[in-house]
Amino acid sequence: MKLIKILSVIFAVLLGLFGITFAIYWFNLDMKLVRKIYDWLQTHYDELKKDKKL
Repeated sequence: MKLIKILSVIFAVLLGLFGITFAIYWFNLDMKLVRKIYDWLQTHYDELKKDKKL
């Protein structure tokens, strides 16, 4: 009986993780996050003082 409870908990956790990763894939959330980070970094690097020595 204890083994069935442990296996059901493991199955529920794996099913939950699969649901989360499927939602990330379906709604393209990883690339949306990367776009926000990229926009933030772009504004940061645009404000830096440039050194024109080549």
